[in-house]
Amino acid sequence: MTRKDGLLAMLVVVVWGLNFVVIKMGLHNMPPLLLAGLRFLLVAFPALLFVARPKIPFRLLAAYGLTISFGQFAFLFSAIKFGMPAGLASLVLQAQAFFTIILGACVFKERLQGKQLAGISLAVIGVLVLIEGSLGGQHVALLGFMLTLAAAFSWACGNIFNKKIMQLEARPPIMSLVVWSALIPVLPFFAASFLFDGAAVMWQSLIAIDMTTILSLVYLAFVATIVGYGIWGSLLGRYETWRVAPLSLLVPVVGMASAAWLLGETLSMTQLAGALLIMGGLYINVFGLRVRRTVTN
Repeated sequence: MTRKDGLLAMLVVVVWGLNFVVIKMGLHNMPPLLLAGLRFLLVAFPALLFVARPKIPFRLLAAYGLTISFGQFAFLFSAIKFGMPAGLASLVLQAQAFFTIILGACVFKERLQGKQLAGISLAVIGVLVLIEGSLGGQHVALLGFMLTLAAAFSWACGNIFNKKIMQLEARPPIMSLVVWSALIPVLPFFAASFLFDGAAVMWQSLIAIDMTTILSLVYLAFVATIVGYGIWGSLLGRYETWRVAPLSLLVPVVGMASAAWLLGETLSMTQLAGALLIMGGLYINVFGLRVRRTVTN
């Protein structure tokens, strides 16, 4: 991966890390499925009036929108609404990296090298340490974990469909894919909100919308979705899934730090140790275990 692409990946890490705090703030006065529906409505309109529709089969566009957009955020927003801490949600969601690697190996027959297996193993240990440190001292319902894991699997499926789309002979522009795929989950989100929340709750939330919710929607729609997924999709299209997907394991480091700073969620020494293990695993995954030697004459 080039230095420029590495910096772009780190930008996405920061944007998505802050994303969880923003979601938590946006959900204080609006049901989760309605908030998610408004998010993708803002992504789609008015942008699709100026961005050409991607020339790809509709089945792939629909599959991408229903997995990486509807599935992921229906589960994630609901998990946070039901009490999943923002920092811990940023951590558990990164199971998508492992789901993506497994699906990539099955679908695209991608072969993993020893350094990738070693790096992923160390990162898995880091994730387990982070979970252990996060559960100590706070009660987290099993439902929140299961919903977040479902969101992670949906994201991984979206990554696979993204790669399938990027392997087409006529590969669509990234922004075209992001904008038009955002149109797919809007009606499912509103329909699900109507089913689970009811029309009265939806209407009252829209009437009582405040500046915090509005700013949250702006960030979620334009920064986290258009900028974040535009860059991420481009990287997945140019590199193997095992090289890109594990970089998202840095998201919980930003997510938990920002949650501690902005929401008062504390970080223990165990959590910090887990974050270091994850970063070590990422280093091994990308660079291996070799140490550069200085040659002297």
